[in-house]
Amino acid sequence: MQQNDEMMNKIEEENKAITENISKIKNKFIVLSGKGGVGKTTFSVNLANYLAQKGYKAGLLDVDIHGPNVNKMLGLGSKGLTQDKDNGKIKPLLTDKNLKVISTASVIGDPDTPLIWRGPLKMKLIKQFLSDVDWGELDYLIIDSPPGTGDEPLSAIQLIKDIRGAIVITTPQEVSILDARKSIIFAQTLNIPYIGLVENMSGLICPHCNKEIELFGTGIAEKTSEEMKIEFLGKIPMDPEVVKLSDIGETFISSKNKSPIADAFNIIGEKIILKSVL
Repeated sequence: MQQNDEMMNKIEEENKAITENISKIKNKFIVLSGKGGVGKTTFSVNLANYLAQKGYKAGLLDVDIHGPNVNKMLGLGSKGLTQDKDNGKIKPLLTDKNLKVISTASVIGDPDTPLIWRGPLKMKLIKQFLSDVDWGELDYLIIDSPPGTGDEPLSAIQLIKDIRGAIVITTPQEVSILDARKSIIFAQTLNIPYIGLVENMSGLICPHCNKEIELFGTGIAEKTSEEMKIEFLGKIPMDPEVVKLSDIGETFISSKNKSPIADAFNIIGEKIILKSVL
């Protein structure tokens, strides 16, 4: 009985430390996807970068513990974390766009090293990212989670008591939509106030004629949004340059800011801002 009480007190103290540490972050948005390969991390990185470019104080938390790609996409590599000498907090990495970033990639160092962890260890690391990192005052914290509805997104949502919204990423394919619907219901079950759906890879812009080619079809995500009574945020077309930019650590919202893909993203970004508390 005494052990149970001690454990409950410890959990309560940890939750209190998290709440206090992130109390100065106005809006927390988690990015979800039902399956891998739909561009969830690319979206998260560009959304955080977009908000920073707009002049907002933004942070990006990568809780995709087994496949952390945020650092790579922002040109941060396996750069390690340091500790603030004054307050003892972990200092997040800072990009040239004044975007604060925390990822498991900074913890493990070698990108080839796998983390062979079960749920409790993953929960512990996410707690540390929320309670021990010096996030400071932020307008936005974007949380990039792994595909599915497992330990990492569940832990993040349960630990952050005031998540503002969830952005679900899908591609215009039946198999992707089937999994996206699970992510939407997951967010609804956990009572997240705002949920939006994005249709990524929605057609390919021909580099020769600028016409859109519907490789996987289109419109299914918008129909799903109507059926499930959530907001449809928009469609983002495919662009082969996106992969090249991600590989060299650049975002398309910065490097291709005069393109159909950036135009689509700007519309989506503005909708998310309108749903924020500022």
